[in-house]
Amino acid sequence: MGRFLRPRLFVIAAFLAAVMGFAGLVGWYGYIAALGPLEQRARSDLAIAANSLTGELRRFRELAVLTADHPQVRPVMAGHTPAAALRPVLQEIADKTGALDILLVDEAGQVVTATQDARPMNHAGRAYFERAMDGALGVSHLYHAAPGSRAFVFAAPVFSDAGPAIGALLVYTDVEQVEASWRGASPTVFFTDALGVVFLSNRSELAFRSRSGQPVPRADDPLVPLAPFAFYTETAIGPYEIWNIDGGRYLPQRALHLTAPLPVINMTAEVLVDVSPARQVALLQAAVVAAVCLVFGMLLFVATQRRRTLAALNTKLERRVADRTAALQELNADLRREVADRTAAEARLQKAQDDLVQAGKLSALGQMSAGISHELNQPLTAIRSFAENAQGFLERDKPDVAAQNLGRISELARRMGRIIRNLRAFARQEDEPPKNVELVAVIDAVLEIVAPRAQQEDVALIWDCPTAPVIVRGGEVRLQQVILNLVTNGMDAMEHSDPKVVTIEVSQHGPRTTVSVRDTGPGIAEPEKIFDPFYTTKAVGAAEGMGLGLSLSYGLVQSFGGAIRGRNHPDGGAIFTVELDAVAQEAAA
Repeated sequence: MGRFLRPRLFVIAAFLAAVMGFAGLVGWYGYIAALGPLEQRARSDLAIAANSLTGELRRFRELAVLTADHPQVRPVMAGHTPAAALRPVLQEIADKTGALDILLVDEAGQVVTATQDARPMNHAGRAYFERAMDGALGVSHLYHAAPGSRAFVFAAPVFSDAGPAIGALLVYTDVEQVEASWRGASPTVFFTDALGVVFLSNRSELAFRSRSGQPVPRADDPLVPLAPFAFYTETAIGPYEIWNIDGGRYLPQRALHLTAPLPVINMTAEVLVDVSPARQVALLQAAVVAAVCLVFGMLLFVATQRRRTLAALNTKLERRVADRTAALQELNADLRREVADRTAAEARLQKAQDDLVQAGKLSALGQMSAGISHELNQPLTAIRSFAENAQGFLERDKPDVAAQNLGRISELARRMGRIIRNLRAFARQEDEPPKNVELVAVIDAVLEIVAPRAQQEDVALIWDCPTAPVIVRGGEVRLQQVILNLVTNGMDAMEHSDPKVVTIEVSQHGPRTTVSVRDTGPGIAEPEKIFDPFYTTKAVGAAEGMGLGLSLSYGLVQSFGGAIRGRNHPDGGAIFTVELDAVAQEAAA
């Protein structure tokens, strides 16, 4: 048994070694890849901190230039005005701007006047003073002994009337005041000079520490002893520089180190960004890869050992899949049959609705047949009378009078033709999609159809016809059916009312056109049910309809993309509004 076990143990050990090596490579690559975005963020943070510092210092640099041009500075340097008169001015400027100290120095480097009572010193030979005497703006950093703080100094030349510099105006800026706004922020940022001294930082434990161990020059003392920088070691990981730091709880133990030169203030900006998130990501990736490889190896081992069992299970699974596929195919066939049945039912429902609409039209025509017959009978009687009179006038040789009778016959024929044309258009079945329809013509045709009944029942039809065409989206015949249903329903509701008035109005509301039909009947008892099929307010056994008119009208208006509503009017009676999509005159043309 040991003879068979040894090869297996060797294979397992080799597999584990390969997995650990591969996971280590993945972790190393993931660590380097994670340092890339970390470097980009660090450079962005470093640029923001550098811009913040230079922006804050720029204010004092401009202060030095502006104060050097003050009208009271040059007379003091020329000896025309005592220095004591200038000190209150400089003190006021320092108080308002937050400057640490403002000094006026003559061309020999001696202080003429200052806002702080510091020990006298000579600035001759210092780089910032010599640069100011050359006519440029000098800048430096040093330890200011008067208040005992770190400071930036800006030296601006004071020019004589003849042109050359006769002195310099120095503005000292308190570094701790600059640090106060971003102290404790993340990440760790510090600024070092050419000697490796951390002159300012957002970590107080790094401020005024020297990486080189050399002392720093002081404004009135040659040297100032400095504490050493926090202990660290550098490690190169790919193109990145990683520091291992022993600097206390507020500094990262392992950090990405980046630098950026700041020639404007003769310093170098440096940043330390904690790489713990990148290490965690790399370790997580390595752990996931190792876990996946181990699981894969375990599964491969188990699969090898249980190959026969899986083959049997696979055969059984294929049989079950075949059975399930057959059941799904049968269910799919049932679903197809159900879809076909529902499609046919929808088609039958649509045909029944169209038939009901057509039946409603014919029913309306049947109800108005007496009035229509009267409307057609009157012109026919008049035509016969005018024809007989014309014949008699022709026999009496009066052709002019006969011509008048013939003209009246022609006008009556046109009137009958218009009535018949409206009836024929209303009676035909329309199944076209919505199109541009002239709403005023539709309402005029409906009123011409219902006019005989209105005259017979003493109903006043008030129609405030717009002067301009009103174009909407809909179907001409179906829209006539809707308006006719609303008008005839109003006339039916006013059977026992006095007066009997049906008012039709058209109004425009943005992209919608509204048609309102109002009657003076008793109103609607249940407004929420008026569009339900087979709901009617007429007495049982009445000859008019089955309660489908408004339901069909609701469906017709919905097919146009419109809306229909019904409610009781505050002044009595019911009012129905039909909203349709309006069409601009330009688009209609």
